[in-house]
Amino acid sequence: MGWDGIRLAAAVTAGRLAASLSRRLRLGGGTTMPGRVARAVHPRVVSRLAAGLRRGCVVVTGTNGKTTTARLIGHILARAGIPAAHNRAGANLAAGIAAALVERSGWTGRPRVDAGIFEVDEATVPLVWAPLRPRVAVLCNLFRDQLDRYGEIDLVSSRWRTALAQDPGEAVVVYNADDPLVADVGRTLPRQVPFGIADASCGAGTLEHAADARYCYRCGQPYQYAAVYFGHMGQYRCPRCGVRRPEPVVAARDVDLEGLRGTAFTLSTPAGERRVRTVLPGLYNVHNVLAAAAACLQLGVPLEQIAAAVEEFRPAFGRAERVRVNGREAVLLLAKNPAGFNEVLRTVLHPQSVSGGQPVLLVAINDLTADGRDVSWLWDTDVEMLAGRVGRVVVSGLRAYDMAVRLKYAGLPAGSLRVQPDLAAAWEEAVAAADGPVYALLTYTALLNLREILRRRGLVRGFWED
Repeated sequence: MGWDGIRLAAAVTAGRLAASLSRRLRLGGGTTMPGRVARAVHPRVVSRLAAGLRRGCVVVTGTNGKTTTARLIGHILARAGIPAAHNRAGANLAAGIAAALVERSGWTGRPRVDAGIFEVDEATVPLVWAPLRPRVAVLCNLFRDQLDRYGEIDLVSSRWRTALAQDPGEAVVVYNADDPLVADVGRTLPRQVPFGIADASCGAGTLEHAADARYCYRCGQPYQYAAVYFGHMGQYRCPRCGVRRPEPVVAARDVDLEGLRGTAFTLSTPAGERRVRTVLPGLYNVHNVLAAAAACLQLGVPLEQIAAAVEEFRPAFGRAERVRVNGREAVLLLAKNPAGFNEVLRTVLHPQSVSGGQPVLLVAINDLTADGRDVSWLWDTDVEMLAGRVGRVVVSGLRAYDMAVRLKYAGLPAGSLRVQPDLAAAWEEAVAAADGPVYALLTYTALLNLREILRRRGLVRGFWED
């Protein structure tokens, strides 16, 4: 073992000791600190460990759906008998990726798994692309999110395009054909697999207010849509230059939305078709299933195993996660930007979700760094759809009053609104007010805060244990 090997072994050892210490002292789940320690000892620890993965790695990025898609891929690979390193807790910056690799490597610096599955923050892709040299890259979507950190979505897509084009390597790029901005990145790459929804009946005829990609990125002409699924997702074409949605290679046909009960559709692939049902609700999760299926097909997993794994899969923490409390069910839903918030509202208000009467909502909005400091996006959400359709809304979080003002202007009567900045107290009020399910719509740090409250009460496990 040369000097570099000794240094790599030291980095892995130091990282694993940091993880163990963090968990023993209850300082967290050890999802990022081990990576920071390992990178301090050996700056190239990610590239060295990733190179030892026999089946290579999968990178999953995008604004919404990264965690669910990466977990789906992990579940499918586990069912297929392929062990993988995975940043399951959602630590999607460089340190979290390093920590996941360190955790699944031996003391000598040799990975003890065959593959890697890495959820990657959309702004971090250029930093980890070369070290990981992925076998498959999944581009989920791009929505306006955390403008103070990311900037506009065309800036993010430009960085993706530059990173992927400079060193495409052997990567197969699986991309969302229904997103015109993502498709504009994916269609230029040498090895590509577009996925999308091929059922216009589950779409609307016009773009919603929260749509972010309205204009052709080639010539500036407004897109024409044959169907709009949500946000700017749909079947589009440019009437001037002829750019249109790529034909999906992996597609969802005959989609049957069942509210929070889940979704059924025909999964169409080059390997054949299977009718699948998932407990994951909403059209946005149809995209997540398609992305995971397309990625796993590229890794050689048979369609039969993919379909069976999709049927078995249960949501990640906070992504339609269900919690039993006082004989009632609460559903935790991450809602962190206009497009995602609107889709969550549609799913909650679906007839099959509210069959027991008008729902009670807990809405918690924070503006910490991980949420985005700018909460002006609340005014781009279509919360008007709640008016007359909910029994009570309890508003909490650091920006509770901002959300309450937005709901007031959306037409919700004052009697149905309650502002309770303390999240634990807000949870109690929402549960007490409900005759049926409680739906908690939460920004990222509010979700973590609520789950910590519930963990202390023995209702959920720590997010790093999930």
